[in-house]
Amino acid sequence: MPERPSPVCCHLTPYALCTYAPAARNAALWHGICNYLAVMVAVQRQFEQINVLASAADWAWPLAQRDLFRPRGVNLLMANAADEFVNTLRNWRVQAAIIDTDLETTGLAMIKVIRMDYPLVPFIALSSRTEWDLLDMALQLDVFGVVDKPVDMEILRELLNRLFIKKYNCDIFS
Repeated sequence: MPERPSPVCCHLTPYALCTYAPAARNAALWHGICNYLAVMVAVQRQFEQINVLASAADWAWPLAQRDLFRPRGVNLLMANAADEFVNTLRNWRVQAAIIDTDLETTGLAMIKVIRMDYPLVPFIALSSRTEWDLLDMALQLDVFGVVDKPVDMEILRELLNRLFIKKYNCDIFS
């Protein structure tokens, strides 16, 4: 007599999503899939929408939008100056901010101004001059990371992944 399929259940919503695995050896696979879906649902519930605020620079945002943010459903918000950053932070729930320190207004000065009203927003700084004084100032301002320009998208993705795992227990950038 053939082996009867065993039920594998995971609770993603108040309603149970039940799947019958064709064989016991597939139960672990289905359990893993259900756990992954449960985590993704929890991430979606934690954030209505994931927003990353970035300084408007022309270095590679169109490429980042296409390859890094859009496929993950992350909304990339742009701002040019400190007042625009503060307005965006006031009107949107922002999970991370990326500042180009090579802008006319020093990016680290913008972080200092923004930290007065929004001390918990995690920042990533981009710079073409990663000298000790810049790194020291970034450390004092509790910047999560500094990325050398031209920006390697894989390095930025890895840094965003570490930030979201550490701060939000979310692996959306993995």
